[in-house]
Amino acid sequence: MRKSQAPPSVVVGIDGSKAAVRAALWAVDEAVSRDIPLRLVYAGDPRTTSRTHPDHAARKLAFAEGAIRYALMTVESTEKPVKIEAEIAQARPTTALVRASQSAAMVCVGAVGFKRFEHGHLGSTAAALAHAGLCPVAIVRENDAWAGQHAGSIVVETDESPGNAVLLKIAIEEARLRKAPLLAVTCWRSRYSDDRDVDAVADRNRLVRAQLYRRLAQWKRRYPDLQIHSVAAPGSIVDYLANNARSIQLVVVRAGDHGDVGQLIGPAGNAALHHTDCSVLIANHQNR
Repeated sequence: MRKSQAPPSVVVGIDGSKAAVRAALWAVDEAVSRDIPLRLVYAGDPRTTSRTHPDHAARKLAFAEGAIRYALMTVESTEKPVKIEAEIAQARPTTALVRASQSAAMVCVGAVGFKRFEHGHLGSTAAALAHAGLCPVAIVRENDAWAGQHAGSIVVETDESPGNAVLLKIAIEEARLRKAPLLAVTCWRSRYSDDRDVDAVADRNRLVRAQLYRRLAQWKRRYPDLQIHSVAAPGSIVDYLANNARSIQLVVVRAGDHGDVGQLIGPAGNAALHHTDCSVLIANHQNR
């Protein structure tokens, strides 16, 4: 008999960290906009041995329950009309969240938290989920100095590939949900030696921006209430973020763009986004 699929929800990985609670707060609007539950999932290492002391298992369960309870109370304090579900899973965090992504509308995790690496660097669970998640994955980054301040823009990298229209639509949905301007960025690289030629770079930027403006015209007509800006940027999306991330609250990239995803969750991306409030949404539009 085929097992029925769980109903959709916005899943948040909870681990007792401040980063996880902030991810839950970030995810509230995602759940409300879809009219689906916000599901808080705490995953604990299931490994036990005959030598495991009962008190140790009890402490682990108490910690999990406390982490869920605190996140739930914090979400409830927003007084937003969101239904909240909670689960304590006996599985490794990555395993539990990838499994949840099979039916979730989105999975959200803090940028640091689960099995964190060095301070401020992307947690190992978030990095693994970015590659293995089967739905859109949001890696939420909020600095103490920026927590609760979402005044920045939404950024999406655009090109002429067939699937880019879907990615742009997802970014537009995020910009409208968060009442933020959208920056459609086209990054370009020169194969010649004129990168240091100011006039040549300016001319190329104007050409790329003009092409992008034409591609965006239909979206501007469709969403006249949304500010959509065209940006041409030499280099990569990480190069652009390194100079502008403090004014950006979210960057949207496509799951299939392994180069961009790899850069954003790797050392270069960590360096560019460190000490900023810029989160990353890896959009697998198949389950959107």
